[in-house]
Amino acid sequence: MKNVLITGGAGFIGSNYVRLALQTHLDWNVVVFDKLTYAGNPDNLTDIAKDFKGRYSFVRGDIADREAVFGAVQDNNIDIIINFAADTHVDRSLMEPGAFITTDVYGTFVLLEAAKEFKVSRYHQISTDEVYGDIDEPNRSREEDRLHGSSPYSASKAGGDLMCLAYFRSFNVPVTITRGTNNIGPYQYPEKVVPVFVTNAIDNLPLPMYGDGRQMRDYQYVLDHCEGIDVVVNKGVPGEVYNVGSGVETRNIDVAHAILGLLGKPHSLIQPITDRPGHDRRYAIDNSKVRALGWTPSHTFAQAIEKTVKWYVDNEWWWRKIKTGEYLDYYRKQYAGREVSAK
Repeated sequence: MKNVLITGGAGFIGSNYVRLALQTHLDWNVVVFDKLTYAGNPDNLTDIAKDFKGRYSFVRGDIADREAVFGAVQDNNIDIIINFAADTHVDRSLMEPGAFITTDVYGTFVLLEAAKEFKVSRYHQISTDEVYGDIDEPNRSREEDRLHGSSPYSASKAGGDLMCLAYFRSFNVPVTITRGTNNIGPYQYPEKVVPVFVTNAIDNLPLPMYGDGRQMRDYQYVLDHCEGIDVVVNKGVPGEVYNVGSGVETRNIDVAHAILGLLGKPHSLIQPITDRPGHDRRYAIDNSKVRALGWTPSHTFAQAIEKTVKWYVDNEWWWRKIKTGEYLDYYRKQYAGREVSAK
């Protein structure tokens, strides 16, 4: 049996990966290590705790806490560390950059120190295509391209990536990195664009659309991303970076139209708001390197958005209790007074 520490495993992508890992790798014992901040939700793991009792356990902790990290790795005889733990939302990074540096850079350093100290067989870092910054058509970002983050979030993730590569080069820690595109699917905290749009539309509330809505993103289904991560964890070459995404970009305005169409809601719910600072216009990645390992995405954008919308329609129990308290305070702070007239 292999003992695998999955940090940030109570979050959106992390919890989906934990589920996939336990279903796929019958020789894995999985320990989730999560701080349970606002986006780390125990509800994301309820079925896992029930279905995989005996091969799953949970430790509450902060990856920036050296004692807690080293204790979890040593006590559970960890062979593999997979790091999903991160502060991830661009808008929040513009409000409070320091938290992103602490988690995404220093927290990564602590995990790498543990990987070095206890000689794990693989350390895998979950990163983002945002580290490349925007890119003009028809070009696509490749793994060897320079990093040019536009927000404190993307800069902090770039810092974590560089730390990983330094630990491979300096200390021979067996590091791999995946840079994923925008994810959609079950259990995504409703501050990100798709769950905001879906849950607002269900309640006939405005959909806040930055600027002209023509920013382009590669929206991949979260399970496709998790399968790509798993391929790299098991087949990737140490010291290498792999882009994981569908390779197809969609404009944000078209995402909104698709959601409204699936829910039978009017396009008049779209509310333009002033654009955010440093908003990148287009992300697009070359995914040929991970495809060479045998991975291909299973969902088109149309299939991914349809599954995502259906999940939020069918699981109001999950998101309605989230959209209160702290969430509403953040939402008002982020969007109130930014409305502009539609052209």
